[in-house]
Amino acid sequence: MASHAIDVQNAQENYLEVKGRWSGILSWIFSTDHKRIGILYLVSIAFFFIVAATIGIFMRLEQLTMGPTLMKPEVYNRLFTLHGVIMIFLFIIPGIPAILGNFFLPIQIGAKDVAFPRLNLLSWWLFMIGATLAILTLFLPGGLPDTGWTFYAPYSIRTGSEVSLAVFAAFILGFSSILTGLNFVTTVHRMRAPGMSFFRMPLFVWALYATAWIQILATPMVGITLLLIIVERLLNIGIFDPTQGGDPILYQHLFWIYSHPAVYIMILPGFGVISEIIPTFSRRTIFGYKLIAFSSLSIAIFGSLVWAHHMFVSGQSDLANIIFSFLTFFVAIPTAIKVFNWVATLYKGSIRFEPPLLFALSSIFLFSIGGFTGLMQATLPINVHIHDTYFVVGHFHYTMFGGTIWALIAGILYWFPKITGKMYNKKWIYVAWAFMFIGFNTLYGTMLYMGWKGMPRRYYDHLPEFHTDHVIATVGSWFLYTGILILVSTLIYAVYRGTKADANPWGGTTLEWKTSSPPPLENFEKEPVVEHEPYYHEEAIR
Repeated sequence: MASHAIDVQNAQENYLEVKGRWSGILSWIFSTDHKRIGILYLVSIAFFFIVAATIGIFMRLEQLTMGPTLMKPEVYNRLFTLHGVIMIFLFIIPGIPAILGNFFLPIQIGAKDVAFPRLNLLSWWLFMIGATLAILTLFLPGGLPDTGWTFYAPYSIRTGSEVSLAVFAAFILGFSSILTGLNFVTTVHRMRAPGMSFFRMPLFVWALYATAWIQILATPMVGITLLLIIVERLLNIGIFDPTQGGDPILYQHLFWIYSHPAVYIMILPGFGVISEIIPTFSRRTIFGYKLIAFSSLSIAIFGSLVWAHHMFVSGQSDLANIIFSFLTFFVAIPTAIKVFNWVATLYKGSIRFEPPLLFALSSIFLFSIGGFTGLMQATLPINVHIHDTYFVVGHFHYTMFGGTIWALIAGILYWFPKITGKMYNKKWIYVAWAFMFIGFNTLYGTMLYMGWKGMPRRYYDHLPEFHTDHVIATVGSWFLYTGILILVSTLIYAVYRGTKADANPWGGTTLEWKTSSPPPLENFEKEPVVEHEPYYHEEAIR
C-alpha cells in the first residue's frame, strides 16, 4: 500500500521554519500544523457563532412586543440576513470539518499531517478573508444586505444594500471549503497508516470523506451563481431579472443545487461524530459498520438530487414535484439506517452516561424531529400550507442547530481532553445542557406550532393571535443563550484551570486515543500499524 507515496511537505520542517521565523500569535496564523489550524478554526468559528447567536437574541427581543421594540423594519431585515450568513457560511458549513476534521482526520488514519499542509493554512486564510469582506459591508454606503442569506433574485439585484461585496465574500468562503475538501480526499486516499484499509477507517473519517466530495463537486455551482449576481448588478444584463428577460426561478435552481447538498456538508460530519461517541460510551463494537459507512456516501449522493423540494410552490411541473417529493422521502432511508445502528449499538451496552454521550443522544433526538418535520414538508399538500411559514424556520433549526451544532458540541466535549490535555467540570456541562435543551425546544418547538397556524417567516412584526407564541419563543431563546454561555465559559475555564487529562479518559479505541494528550507535533512517536477494526472493545468480544 502506497500510503505515503505523495512527496508532501514534512510537517515538522514546516513547523520549525515557522517557529524560527515567528513567535506569539504569528507562529499560529502562519503554522502549517493541522492541529493548530484546527484550533484557529475553533476560535474564529466560535467567535462568529456567539456573534450570530447574539443577533438572534436581538431579533427575538424585537418580536417580544407588537410594533417597533428595538429597531426599524429595515434594520431587522439586515440583522436577519447577517444572522443567516454568519450561521450558514461562517459556522455550520465549515464547523465540524474545519475544526474536528482538521485536528483528527490525520490522527485517526495514522498520518503525520494532511496531504497539503500549506493549502490547509490557505483555506483558513481564505475563510478569514471572506469573513472580513462580509464585515466590511457594515461600513460601506449601502450597508449590510437585506435579502436574507439566500440572496434571492430579483431583489438581490435591485436592492441598494451592499449585496455585491457580501456575495463575493461567500464566493471566497466557497474556495476555502473546496480546498478543505481536496485536502481531505487526498489525505484519506494517500496518507493512511500501514494496515489502515478503507474498512478499518473510523466512521468519522468516512463521514468527512463523503462530505469532502460534496464540497468539491457542489460548491463551484454556488460560486458561479453568486458571481452571476455580481455581474448582473454591475452590467445590468438580464440573467435573473425578469424585467430584462431573465429568470428568477433559474436562480433558485442554481442556488439550491448547491445549498441542499450543503445541508449534508453540515450534518454528515455530525453523524460521524455520533458514530465515534456511541461505541465508546456503550463499550461495544459499532453495529453495522459497513452500512453506516455506505449510508454516508448514499446521503451525499441522493442528497444532491433533491434540491427542488424547496420549490414546490414556484410553478414547476406536477411531475417534477412528484419526483422531488419521492427522492426526498428516499434520502431518509440511509439516515434511518444510521439511527437504527446507533440504537442497536447502545442495546445491552455497558453505557457510561458522560457529557459527550448526552449531547450526542440529544442531537439524535432533535435531528429526528427535524427529519420528521422535513418529511411533512416533502408531502406536497402539506408543503403548500406551511411553505414560507415559521414551520420551515423551526424545521431548519431542529435539523441544523439540533442536529449539526449539538453534534459539534458533543464532538468538542469528547475530544476536548485530547485537544487541550485538560478536563472540564462535568457538572456545569450538565447544567448548560439543561438550559440549552429546555430553551431549544421552547424556542423552535413554538416556531413549529406558530408556522402550522400560519405565521409567515421573515416578518418584522406579527398579528395579535401569534403574540403569546412569540413571547414563549423569546423566553426560550433566553434559556438557550444562557446555556450556551455557561458551556463556553466552562470550556474556556477548563483550558486554563482544568485538571490534567489522561491520554485516554473515555476508553476510546481509535488511533487518536493511542497517543498523548495533546498529541505531539507529528501525532505519534512512531508510525502506527493498524491490526484490527476501529471499534474493538474487549468487553464486546467477551
